[in-house]
Amino acid sequence: MRALAHPLRLDLIEALTVLGPATAAACARHLGSTQAGCSFHLRQLAKYGFVEQAADSGDRRERPWRLTDLEQSWSAADTGSEAAADHLGRVFLQREADRMLGWLDASAAEPAEWRRAAFSGGATLPVTVEELEEIGGQLRAVLEPYVRRLRDRSATPPDARFVRILLAATPQGPPEGDES
Repeated sequence: MRALAHPLRLDLIEALTVLGPATAAACARHLGSTQAGCSFHLRQLAKYGFVEQAADSGDRRERPWRLTDLEQSWSAADTGSEAAADHLGRVFLQREADRMLGWLDASAAEPAEWRRAAFSGGATLPVTVEELEEIGGQLRAVLEPYVRRLRDRSATPPDARFVRILLAATPQGPPEGDES
């Protein structure tokens, strides 16, 4: 988890989501970073299993990388470290908040159809642990046809844009009847 807490590493994971398998040089161009920096951080991500070498391009100088998993989620149970999970959660949520605020700042310049389609919102609902797990599964199932487009880029419509969809479920206050 600590491997992900570096901002460039999170940027690289997002770049590989958008670009598909890509070299450190392609990632550097996409991110406005250096090839050496991207190469180092891709190797670190590979060391912890987040990325791996993609199929050989035929050019031995080119080493494309790909994600090992398209979904970004974690918990303390993944590593046994509450502190690492907390730090990564904070970094992740701050980046998501910054991204949403950036959309608000720039949305006036976006096409009207994208402004209408974009949304944010929330609901506070009374649910059990089992129901919350079911809701999470249903939301992931709704997104699965679009996640498949990351695996098969030919299925992506030509007018598609990458859209960040944030899923979060955060229990509020103590459980009902718990006064502590």
